[in-house]
Amino acid sequence: MNGATEPRSQAEQDVAKEATYGSFPLLKQERIWSAADFSWVNLSLAIATWAFLTGGSTVLLVGFTDGIAAMLIGNSIGLAIMALGSVVLSQRLGVEQYRALKSVFGIVGVGIVVFVIVLLIEMGWTSLLGVMFGRAFSEISNQGFGTHLDQFGPLVTVFALAAIFVGWIILARGPVTISKLNRFIAPGLLVVVALMMVLLMSQYSWDDLLAAKPASPFPDTQLNFMMAVEFNLGAGLSWWPVMGTLARLTRGPRAALWPSFTGILVGTVVAQIVGMAAGLLLGEADPTTWMVPLGGPILGVLTLLFVGFANVGSMASIAYSTVLAVKQSSGRALSRLRWPVLAAAFLALPAVLSFFPAFMYQEFMTFVVISGAFIAAICGVIIADYFILRRQVVPLRALYASGPEDPLRFTGGVNIAALVSVAVSSVFYLWVYNPITLETQGIFRYGTATIPAVLIAIVCYLVLNTLLYVRRGRGAYGQPDIFAAAGRK
Repeated sequence: MNGATEPRSQAEQDVAKEATYGSFPLLKQERIWSAADFSWVNLSLAIATWAFLTGGSTVLLVGFTDGIAAMLIGNSIGLAIMALGSVVLSQRLGVEQYRALKSVFGIVGVGIVVFVIVLLIEMGWTSLLGVMFGRAFSEISNQGFGTHLDQFGPLVTVFALAAIFVGWIILARGPVTISKLNRFIAPGLLVVVALMMVLLMSQYSWDDLLAAKPASPFPDTQLNFMMAVEFNLGAGLSWWPVMGTLARLTRGPRAALWPSFTGILVGTVVAQIVGMAAGLLLGEADPTTWMVPLGGPILGVLTLLFVGFANVGSMASIAYSTVLAVKQSSGRALSRLRWPVLAAAFLALPAVLSFFPAFMYQEFMTFVVISGAFIAAICGVIIADYFILRRQVVPLRALYASGPEDPLRFTGGVNIAALVSVAVSSVFYLWVYNPITLETQGIFRYGTATIPAVLIAIVCYLVLNTLLYVRRGRGAYGQPDIFAAAGRK
């Protein structure tokens, strides 16, 4: 009797491990995060140091009151598009986001999206967190030990590499460890953000803050405002690569959807407001440069220590989703690698970028906007496929099928309509708003670049996909799950 029970228990453990670190759908009992857990995870992610940098970048264009409006509008719309394009699909199926996207792009198409777009975006965000960690500890050294370390010098890279290594240790232990860590980090970050704002306003008045002028705006105030909105739209959309995979760990749709929107929105906007206030009053948004002088050698250093280690938790959460995406999209090439090895292989890429800390900071705004251009197009295609064509019904077993009988094979594993729509929408976005030259078209002043790009992606995909697949009975649109039906016989 005992001999029969033990193998089954081991098998169940193996299946649970594959669900957490691989492609299997999660069972109800394996969904470990409540709405509160997911909210803490999202708050911890949102109040990472990049939020301060986003707020500080906004003041290049607008003042304090216009900046708050731009942040609320941009993040709200961006997060809504992001949640519809990731959270709903993955949570409902309990499937890792990039496995679920086989129903949209095809198995080969998902690989193209991951290795051409997602991997590059997440490398950028992860390396940025590491560089911010390095800047924090360089400033601690300067204030605590009287050193004179350059904020973009070689020791920043050394500290960044140390942060990446600690992030790997956390990541190797899986999502349970990440969740436990964020239960501690998220409330602490809320306290830290409030403390930062109090310290700022103890040195300046509200009149000073409201009267402060943006750093380098264009003569056209409406254009400045729309650029600020677009930048924050990109910040909201930037959560797409990680949110679906994290959301599948939640216990129900409400535990996924609302925390993914409100948790990120509240955390992001609160931290951005502090960064914006610092940018306007001090000329520097990054707390690694002003926290110690403002808070004093003890309080300032302790605060920077906490913010620095919070970045490591954010890094682990981002890397978890990205490593799963790479594993799912690589076929058999990487499927046999142990999880810690695969995690190390991914983190080696942002480690290389950490050798260029100044570049990561100087090109931050351009990086966010360009990332948003591609993510907006991807989300538009997903929304059109999942909500309009499939009506929220995806053949679950077909996600794991292969070969000529795979109903989600499309054209050699690629949904041509999806990739063409992403390309058309992205090109349109960059035509409406070029983040490198800052040239814009007339439509940008009234509708941003993101909103029309999403609409174009939806329309283009509906037309092309109907012509290529729906009318020809390919892609399992409007059909029962033939694999599930076969399993019941």
